[in-house]
Amino acid sequence: MSPLTEQQLQGLRNELLQRKKEIEHRLQGNGHYGLGESQRDQTGELSPIDNHPGDLATETYERAKDVSLLEHDEFQLERIESAMMAMEKGTYGICAACGKPISYERLLAVPYTIYCKEHNPETEVSKRRPVEEEFLAPAFGRTSLDEREDQNGFDGEDAWQIVENWGTSNTPAMAESGEIHRYDDMEIEANDDNMGFVEPYESFIATDIYGKNVSVIRSSIYQRYLENGEGEGLLEPDMTDEDEA
Repeated sequence: MSPLTEQQLQGLRNELLQRKKEIEHRLQGNGHYGLGESQRDQTGELSPIDNHPGDLATETYERAKDVSLLEHDEFQLERIESAMMAMEKGTYGICAACGKPISYERLLAVPYTIYCKEHNPETEVSKRRPVEEEFLAPAFGRTSLDEREDQNGFDGEDAWQIVENWGTSNTPAMAESGEIHRYDDMEIEANDDNMGFVEPYESFIATDIYGKNVSVIRSSIYQRYLENGEGEGLLEPDMTDEDEA
């Protein structure tokens, strides 16, 4: 038995009929958002094969938006029809979840609802996420392998760093920390990554094409390698003029 008075029911019925009329008029007036004809007919293109994919990007976006608007209107019509059927059965205004009366104020705001405010499923945040997010988070997703101890090869992050060397639209003013003042420092791990090698000694150890005749290129990285004690027992320090004398 509906908890609403006959006058309240009549007012809500009129509201539902008015909304239904507006939606149907909108759908008929614009040809169901132009979805009555194909995208090819709308654009006048016989085939998109000879065009760049970006040429039809705007039309495709608008088409997708029209589909969403049509689905929204059709869903609203279904809810209005269900609410009017509930009026005929005398169950209108009763929450489908808990069986308690829905407040008249809520019905005035959302006349087609079948749930009270406490049990409205639309207030719950959906935990369903696109499967692609499993690969996009963390940054660079499955192509970033830094977290793996057995990974020392070229991955997606390394690819981005090479591209990033050519510059991006980011400026030092957009840096998260206020200590960055140069564009070069905007790169990801700009001061930490080894460029072109994994271990420091790989940058100054050289061999011939047969892997023999090992030689040392005495670069700044080589000097730093020795100063840090990493090469102690393996590499000899450079001899000074005094040593040679």
